[in-house]
Amino acid sequence: MKISSEAQKAISLILFYTALLFFLIGVAARMKSNFHSRAEISTAGFVTAAILATLGAVALLFSSRGRQR
Repeated sequence: MKISSEAQKAISLILFYTALLFFLIGVAARMKSNFHSRAEISTAGFVTAAILATLGAVALLFSSRGRQR
């Protein structure tokens, strides 16, 4: 299945904004002082944000590479 470069850019944008959402969840969990499992939620949020941002960057690179051909 071939995906157009515009669709790949849209997917990468969605991944970046989802990564931002998970990063903000991690920051909010870190700032919440009276919640006992905030460290686990914070770490999971940061790791998920890093993975999604990496996937978004890879999708963006593939979309720009496909346009050059």
